[in-house]
Amino acid sequence: MAPSISQRLRQAHAVIAPVVLLPLALTVTTGVGYRVLRDWAGLGRDQAHILMVLHEGEWLKQWVGPQGETLYVLANGAGLAWMLITGAAMAIQRLRLQLNRGEGRADT
Repeated sequence: MAPSISQRLRQAHAVIAPVVLLPLALTVTTGVGYRVLRDWAGLGRDQAHILMVLHEGEWLKQWVGPQGETLYVLANGAGLAWMLITGAAMAIQRLRLQLNRGEGRADT
């Protein structure tokens, strides 16, 4: 028997999640770190610049070329969108199953 759409969605989500996790975690931590270090620790723009290099994917230029930064941002956005859409679809499916199970019970 072939796997259902929900099973395939769950499998795809599980396969892609580890690939998406590291770039998203890097982007979030460097973005927050940059803002906190600039605002609260008093670092200057030049002192915190390395965090922006990591945050924006500028470091990829040496391997991918001038499009590296753009590809990093697009891949991060696509990965985040994928995880949100598939995660929301799975959450909605689970909620529907729970609601359907609850409808079969008699109220006391």
